[in-house]
Amino acid sequence: MSEAKNLFPLLRQSADPGIVGAIEKLVRDAPDRDLCRVNVLDFAAKRGLDEEKSIAAFLHAARLGLFELSWNVLCPSCAGVLDAGATLRNVNRGEYHCAWCAAGYEPVLDEIVEVTFTVNRRVRRIAAHDPNELPFTEYFRQVFWSSAIDLPENLDQVIEEVTLDTVELPPGEKALLSLQLPAKLVMLLDPVTHMTQFLEVKGEPTRERQSLSLFFDQIRPAAEMIELSPGPLRLSLENRTDTRVLPGLWVGTDRLGELLSRRKPFLTAKRLLTNQVFRDLYGADTIDVDQRLKITSLTFLFTDLRGSTELYERVGDLVAFDLVRAHFEVLNDIIAAEAGAVVKTSGDAVMATFSTPDRAVAAALRMRDAMRDFKDAGTGDGLLLKIGIHEGPCLAVVLDKRQDYFGRTVNIAARVQDLADSRSILATGSVVKHPGSCKLLETSGLEPVPHQRALRGVAEEMAVYEIP
Repeated sequence: MSEAKNLFPLLRQSADPGIVGAIEKLVRDAPDRDLCRVNVLDFAAKRGLDEEKSIAAFLHAARLGLFELSWNVLCPSCAGVLDAGATLRNVNRGEYHCAWCAAGYEPVLDEIVEVTFTVNRRVRRIAAHDPNELPFTEYFRQVFWSSAIDLPENLDQVIEEVTLDTVELPPGEKALLSLQLPAKLVMLLDPVTHMTQFLEVKGEPTRERQSLSLFFDQIRPAAEMIELSPGPLRLSLENRTDTRVLPGLWVGTDRLGELLSRRKPFLTAKRLLTNQVFRDLYGADTIDVDQRLKITSLTFLFTDLRGSTELYERVGDLVAFDLVRAHFEVLNDIIAAEAGAVVKTSGDAVMATFSTPDRAVAAALRMRDAMRDFKDAGTGDGLLLKIGIHEGPCLAVVLDKRQDYFGRTVNIAARVQDLADSRSILATGSVVKHPGSCKLLETSGLEPVPHQRALRGVAEEMAVYEIP
């Protein structure tokens, strides 16, 4: 903690002091396992802290060296971590295979890529810094399973209930287990190599001892199902790797299903990429130029000042420039306050992203109100901001050395904004029909008016809603 004492005062200069205090207490007093792969949303919820400010505080803490960021590809079925890396560059495969679930998954950023924070070993040494030293249960808790699973305090007891046996096998060592197989699906799983073997135990029970030999050599998908009879089994295991393995025989029961169903919200890669603090601190450093990372749902908001050319003519370049710059500052503040991020600006226009449509609608309403305070010295009227919003799938990419987005959703959002010609906000159906947006608009006493509109470059007309 000696190095941390010098870093926390610096952290208080850039993050919420109350949240910094909670982080400092965590680093000082929490047990080791609570400092490995910290789930920021869970951290905030348990302490009644603001989620966005907590995310910002952990990002600043990581930038200072208090924590290490980890981007983990997780299995949506068992919540096991299939791969992990220090940057999003490590998520570079088209599909990730979960041996336990015998299924493959595309690494979609808003579904199966989580972001966690582990305390830096220079700040505090914890057991997970040497994962090969972790006991069986703690390896599963801290390394194999992601922060998306809500593991019980008595995990040792639960694992004992859902396993026939577990063993720690050093490199080059062998183990011989004598087991009594129940008439159920049994899974041999090693969380280190992710090697899995399924045993289908069925039919008439036998008293004759059955024999099976398995070895661990490398990461590989599950082999074909082996059929065995209920009764005694002599299982020989051999570790041919250069690291310790932790094989266990798991029984497919309701108790195991209950354990794996205990889920909690986690910080997704999508949410972090749409966070303004993250963009400011990390820029495009986290993605390679050649990467094309999929997001199934992201909300885009485009703005542009109407009549800005005439504004320059009426009030002169200097006054107009000051007005435009001030309007950018206000929009940036509103976008950040609604958990969004500015992707780029061009001329008088802004492109921003939000993880959910309702946050974009909330930002749009605040932007429209704020523009009333920007008076045109020539007419006395407030500035008119054209706003368009659309939601859908896209690709996260790097363009012009900047983390950006590409795809039809982006194009449609820009075209919707082009249609705006009044103080009305224009949005597509997926935006206004989102449950959060519906609630927000109803509370604000606003009723979206649908129109069928042709969008430039889009083959078919679309339903575009005017928010008066």
